[in-house]
Amino acid sequence: MKNTPKDGLAGLKENVASDAASGFIVFLLALPLSLGIAKASDFPPIMGLLTAIVGGIVVSLFSGSRLTIKGPAAGLIVIVAGAVAEFGGGEQGWHLALGAMVIAGLVQILFGVFKLGKLMDFFPLSAVHGMLAAIGLIIIGKQIPVFLDVNPLLAKGKEPLELFASIPEFIANWDPKATLIGTISLIIMMSWPYIKNPIIKKVPAPLVVLAIAIPAELLMNFQTTEPAYALVHIGNLVDNIKFNASFEGFAQTGVFIKFVIMFALVGSLESLLTVKAMDMLDPFKRKSDANKDLIATGIGNTLVAFLGGLPMISEVARSSANIANGAKTRWANFFHGFFILIFVLLAAHLIELIPNTALAAMLITVGIKLTHPKEFIHTFEKGKEQLLIFLVTIIFTLGVDLLVGIGAGILTEILVNLLNGKPLKAIFSAPTEVSFTDNDYLVEISDAAVFTNYLGIKRKLEAIPSGFDVTIDLSKTNLVDHSVMENFEHFKHDYERGGGSVTLIGLDAHKSLSKHKSSAMKRK
Repeated sequence: MKNTPKDGLAGLKENVASDAASGFIVFLLALPLSLGIAKASDFPPIMGLLTAIVGGIVVSLFSGSRLTIKGPAAGLIVIVAGAVAEFGGGEQGWHLALGAMVIAGLVQILFGVFKLGKLMDFFPLSAVHGMLAAIGLIIIGKQIPVFLDVNPLLAKGKEPLELFASIPEFIANWDPKATLIGTISLIIMMSWPYIKNPIIKKVPAPLVVLAIAIPAELLMNFQTTEPAYALVHIGNLVDNIKFNASFEGFAQTGVFIKFVIMFALVGSLESLLTVKAMDMLDPFKRKSDANKDLIATGIGNTLVAFLGGLPMISEVARSSANIANGAKTRWANFFHGFFILIFVLLAAHLIELIPNTALAAMLITVGIKLTHPKEFIHTFEKGKEQLLIFLVTIIFTLGVDLLVGIGAGILTEILVNLLNGKPLKAIFSAPTEVSFTDNDYLVEISDAAVFTNYLGIKRKLEAIPSGFDVTIDLSKTNLVDHSVMENFEHFKHDYERGGGSVTLIGLDAHKSLSKHKSSAMKRK
């Protein structure tokens, strides 16, 4: 095992070179994405940079995860833009949406204080992936008119399905020059992962896009030949920082509460999923404190919401790039925010040379990754019932909203589990007996082990001291669903990192509902 890097100031002194280098590369990635996410969310673009700055410089100092990058996320575009629209749109909608975000940030802090990071395991994985796929489709729908550089009034107020239906109208009103830059940008973004050369591959694709898009825009003289909406406009950071949140939106009680729940719930869920994924990529096998990270993220969100910024999460693409580029400690996140701050203060005029079609290409790439056909194929491989849950979540999210979509996915999974033999009494609890003999722990689970009762099972598993041989006996269950099978794999991975062993037994009398290794198991 490699020597674990020190934390705090000792970690800064020990790893300043690697963390600053990684932070700089992540800054190059985060700068255009933060602008694009803010613009797509109907927030002032500079507020995306404010969130990245606070997420880096402030939140990094007390977060519970060492290698995640905090900043605005494409996955929250749908909620943020929805809040702005429902609160009246424009500047008024922005101020009122910020009020809901302040309260959501406080709720997120409470999630961490009351150790509710474990609630992530309540949500069925196929519903979570369905929610993310729906978000990907909505991002693509919202960015197509920007990519084609049509007048924003043509897309204003349209729901996701209406945006897709309006594509012929957008094409009829497209701007060939600006769309050419967008198309080249999209080709770069989509083809970059397939480049084999390790040196070229280290250059962030968004940086390559900007290196081509800005000179192309200058060559075509966009500032005098194109409408104002063709280029990014950010203004001055110092002039924009003030208390921008308004709580007058509370008068619309239902809308206000809905968006508080959505910001707090979806933001926390996405953030926790990223923290969990990055722990698996950490070369030093460190385990993050999910609840401490929620508190830190909640504090950051409360602060940026007061000032006018977007909600932040632990963002997966930037965090993955951070680890891939050799980051060792939380200081890489700090440096990423610091470099953005310096750039905004000293070179803001360069940002206003970026064509919006280039930013749209970056976001369309994010959307394609979230809703790629392989996501549908992988879900189908886990089982037909998982594809049903996945599709129901997508349909209701596109047709209504995210909260209804995730609720529909949860309800579908409950119904599927009941049809597959889950006893009604096992919906929220599973009898779980833990016994200790010699050097072995035996965990016996009865009735059913499903996503709705896994929190009780997890509590018993987490109480087992590290370093022992643990056997999980499922012979008395009628059903073990896909989410729990996958969670058992995560528990096995984490526990065995601490020197113990985990063995699953008792599934001989069950049949697998698909060929996937984490398939649901139903008694024959």
